[in-house]
Amino acid sequence: MACLTGAALLLAAFLLSVAPARAADPTAEQIDQGREVYEEFCAMCHGRDMVNTGGFAFDLRKFPKDDFDRFRNSVLDGKNQGMPAWRDKLGDDDVTLLWAYVRGGGAD
Repeated sequence: MACLTGAALLLAAFLLSVAPARAADPTAEQIDQGREVYEEFCAMCHGRDMVNTGGFAFDLRKFPKDDFDRFRNSVLDGKNQGMPAWRDKLGDDDVTLLWAYVRGGGAD
């Protein structure tokens, strides 16, 4: 019995260690800082407060809130002809702040 309990605990610990960590919700300060980065680099195409009024750019309010890797790659590497790569202009901290703003939903 003790062997089964130990094995169950070991299995549970392993599963928790390999499961992706849930990202903490962004703070209000992170969202505000992300808004500043967004306004400087993204608003021209994606719209003020992420409200695109019919342009060609992706509606970031619909971006999956659990896919930071996809977001990061899109921002840094660009998307085909539709979006430039920002790797030379934005660092990881900037992308993290942008992500906080996008996860926060944009417009107040």
